[in-house]
Amino acid sequence: MFNRFQLAKKYLQYFISASNGKGHGIHSPFVFDFVKHVLNDKASYHCYQTIEQKRKVLLQDESIIDVEDFGAGSSIFKTDKRVVKDIAASSLKPKKYGQLLYRMVQYYKPESIVELGTSFGITSAYLASGNEHSVLNTCEGSSSIASIAKQNFNELRLKNVQIIEGNFANTLRPLLSKLKTVDFAFIDGNHRQEPTINYFQQLLEHSAKSAILVFDDIHWSNEMEAAWKLIKQHPQVTLTIDLFFIGIVLINPDFKNKQQFTIRY
Repeated sequence: MFNRFQLAKKYLQYFISASNGKGHGIHSPFVFDFVKHVLNDKASYHCYQTIEQKRKVLLQDESIIDVEDFGAGSSIFKTDKRVVKDIAASSLKPKKYGQLLYRMVQYYKPESIVELGTSFGITSAYLASGNEHSVLNTCEGSSSIASIAKQNFNELRLKNVQIIEGNFANTLRPLLSKLKTVDFAFIDGNHRQEPTINYFQQLLEHSAKSAILVFDDIHWSNEMEAAWKLIKQHPQVTLTIDLFFIGIVLINPDFKNKQQFTIRY
């Protein structure tokens, strides 16, 4: 895990080298369309306010819960007993990215969505709200965290979410074997190279002909940067978009030439 100075330095390098995010000079119809209609969509959708209200409640919740952490994030906390608001502050994806995921689901209309790393369900809520006709299967390692997420899903009246509890190493393969295909996935789990590559390979085996995989924190550590590099190089990956804090992967055999983009966001 990079410290704040290292991460700031990497972000500066990204910011200088990235395309400006306006779509100018992007020689890919898919990416130009993504930038115009998804990335730069400034509308305030109906679910934004209600989901962010849930985030606000979590950030003020001083309840103490027991947490079993299977990922690299376990190094942040030194005990299994943790305060809800502290977990929320460190693990919830900022609304900027949760709302981007909402717009991606809304625009591309995936039917089968998989999320690795439910946390308290804020990002899950954005994913599920993007297409009410989709089914979101979201995986969470900690039962106490999953319990709070379930409560949030109920209060947000989300009917298209199924939560799977347990270590991803034990739950992902059985889940994927039950699904026909995966159209869209958000991977925000164990931030280490080997598990991330394993998740990618398993999802790839079950991905639809045209699928989108989104990886969180691709520049979080040397291991995550190494994993992102390997993912970009995979022969089935036809297009990638580096937004620094997340990386977007397109699987589509109709795209004959591999393309890689870094876009300012």
